[in-house]
Amino acid sequence: MTNSMKRPYTGADDLQAIIDFLVAVRPAARITDYPGVVDLRELLALSAVQANTCLWFNEHGQMIGFAFVDPYNNLLFEFDRQAAPGGIASEMVAWGEECLRRIMQARGETFTLDASCRDDDHDRLAVLLEHGFVEEDVRSLHMVCSLAQPIPEPQLPPGFSLRHVAGEHEAAALAALHRAAFDTETMTVEERLATMHLPEYEAELDLVVIAPDGRFAAYCTCSISAEENARTGRNEGYTDPVATHPAFQRQGLARALLLTGLRMLQQRGVETAVLGTSSQNIAMQHVAASVGFQVQSTKLWFAKQVE
Repeated sequence: MTNSMKRPYTGADDLQAIIDFLVAVRPAARITDYPGVVDLRELLALSAVQANTCLWFNEHGQMIGFAFVDPYNNLLFEFDRQAAPGGIASEMVAWGEECLRRIMQARGETFTLDASCRDDDHDRLAVLLEHGFVEEDVRSLHMVCSLAQPIPEPQLPPGFSLRHVAGEHEAAALAALHRAAFDTETMTVEERLATMHLPEYEAELDLVVIAPDGRFAAYCTCSISAEENARTGRNEGYTDPVATHPAFQRQGLARALLLTGLRMLQQRGVETAVLGTSSQNIAMQHVAASVGFQVQSTKLWFAKQVE
């Protein structure tokens, strides 16, 4: 049996090693599943995620796996099923539990350790069930839209305007908008800035709708990763997340943002647009379908109680 060693994340060299490892071991059909290349660069820019990341190596110093807990208490991991020892999955789950205990102690609250996998990823599904994760009702939907056809002109209600984000000084307002739209406390200014600091971030594709009273009403962060496309051989761009403040919902803002994003990606030569949403977010599913998105794959979610 191959022996393994593990150590905490130490910096930028580890980030590149994790990205290279992910691309090498993940099946081509799932190469952009969360966390993909862009997600890893964004997440591992956060100090809290760096502190909750661990790497595994064989006796020759070659990476055989990594695991970390993200800001949403999700355990994310990948390992080489051919080279890694049989117990590595147990070590990764134990690492996630240890990280979550530290988080709970620091916050004085109780959380579950969450994890996910594609509904057709039977190996990962078996790992999660074997280690006490319980399937939940929620699903994540991966949706795609071909940009081969003409895209309708976006329409905004009277008094609203659409522009791109003006700079990092708007990060706090954008983070607040996200928290209000999704009724969450997890989006911080640091996380929003991590997105804006990505090497391939384009402010022109980071769209925001301004209400008549000057408030940020909705946003859609579009992006194109040349690095990811080069690794996958695809020509895709992203049009998510999309968020609308509760005070401005049901006015067509999300549709206008999506159509604007699709037109901008199309102008840049992108062939397919991608977005993700929750199975519980029926409104977003309807808006996405109305502009041409279709569900391509589904991800299952699991939770594990940690004492």
